[in-house]
Amino acid sequence: MAGREHEREGVREHVRVAVIGSGFGGLGAAVRLRRQGITDFVVLERADAVGGTWRDNSYPGCACDVPSHLYSFSFAPNPEWPRNFSGQAHIRAYLERVTDTFGLRPHIRFNSEVRSLRWDGDELRWEVATASGTLTADVVVSATGPLSDPKLPDVPGLDTFPGKVFHSARWDHDYDLRGKRVAMVGTGASAIQIVPAIQPDVDRLTVFQRTPPWVMPRADRKITGLERRLHAKIPATRALRRQLLWGIRELQVSAFTKRPNELGLIEAVAKTHMRKVIKDPAMRARLTPDYRIGCKRILLSNSWYPALAKPNVDLVSSGLKEIRGNTLVASDGTETEADAIIFGTGFHVTDMPIAQRVTGAYGTTLAEEWKDGMEALRGTSAAGFPNFLTIIGPNTGLGNSSMILMIESQLNYMVDFMRQLDILGGRIALSARPSAVAEWTRTIQRRMERTVWNTGGCDSWYLDANGRNTTAWPGTTSEFRRVTRQVDLAEYEVLRPPGRTAGKTAGTAAGQSVGERAEVVA
Repeated sequence: MAGREHEREGVREHVRVAVIGSGFGGLGAAVRLRRQGITDFVVLERADAVGGTWRDNSYPGCACDVPSHLYSFSFAPNPEWPRNFSGQAHIRAYLERVTDTFGLRPHIRFNSEVRSLRWDGDELRWEVATASGTLTADVVVSATGPLSDPKLPDVPGLDTFPGKVFHSARWDHDYDLRGKRVAMVGTGASAIQIVPAIQPDVDRLTVFQRTPPWVMPRADRKITGLERRLHAKIPATRALRRQLLWGIRELQVSAFTKRPNELGLIEAVAKTHMRKVIKDPAMRARLTPDYRIGCKRILLSNSWYPALAKPNVDLVSSGLKEIRGNTLVASDGTETEADAIIFGTGFHVTDMPIAQRVTGAYGTTLAEEWKDGMEALRGTSAAGFPNFLTIIGPNTGLGNSSMILMIESQLNYMVDFMRQLDILGGRIALSARPSAVAEWTRTIQRRMERTVWNTGGCDSWYLDANGRNTTAWPGTTSEFRRVTRQVDLAEYEVLRPPGRTAGKTAGTAAGQSVGERAEVVA
């Protein structure tokens, strides 16, 4: 590609931008870079295909809980969605089409897991070591996402279990569950899809429920051929459908972020949904959460409760405590025999593994800088990590709408970030000022105090080890789009290589700064 130095004869390959990951965030970044006229970039993907979480999560029943026409790029509408809520295969196929439609494959390096990223303060560029080689980049866009690395609980005896063990995000399709005694650990978004899908085939299914979820009806149906033809021939109808789906969810936000007490009506709907299927009062009591709806992720399913009511399904209202051979022991003492264990225990969300591999201007890793909680200016730029942007970064998650909306807002910010670098000219870097990151974080956490995620009385994956909500966005998607519309240079240090221009070396209370080896010129 033009402008790229290849790693031969001792010359290391250099690119303008290195994008990490080829899920929605990475592919979206690639499309926006090309549209901006930037073609000197690579997309580094650890697997052998695009798709991100929609490639990795291929478990039975896997589907999205956001309506299809909202869970897609605004610049790549799909009039052919088959259902209101599309399944994993259709979403993955959509991402493959986006890749081909926008000519992204020449930029993608498959089987190129990023092993380390290190900031070079003299050259103002990132040194990137991957499984397929090394390169340098002026800018790194990390789009690994929070749902990329499965989290397995530390259960005593798990390593001695003689049966099959796997996480929902690493489904073993070669293992036949038919006629087996299966344990499902967890009752989150993946589990409520897996259980109904495998229940008819297994001999016995035991569900370990540490905390019951709130489950709402799923308004799913096939999208008719007439609708699809109408959306294809008259794009305005497709756009209107998306706008309505978006608007309804925008109106719901205030109940989650400002007036959690108004969520009682939604709880009543969820309880009615349960009562229609679960007739046993004792069983209903075990399935009824003791926290405000929305505190944890609200789940959508019409098949969860019917599956739990089947005679070959046992609900254990306790977490998995230990394993003794084939015997699984719950915290309440319940013992269950199993041939296979499926963990639906979530992901490393507040402690993203990529952070351990990124070493910034202070000589510390992103994980070390985030040891007390993730922080990033406008969810995108962490202090001490120049020219490093995170897609779906701290406090950008949603509880009721499409993450694609948030991704596209961050892509707007990325495009303006690149534009600012071009305007400033020459070899340049932008590093978020610690004071700007701190002020942004204080504002977010202040707003977070009255949200349902902080006041709802639950312990959720939204909260980090210190009990701070570092994942959710306490506002509407339209508000986030406004605050990420453009880069405010006042929130950044502008760096040039030492000796290239006049300027003073910045200092911090610790005697170090991003400008220790580079000169701060603005």
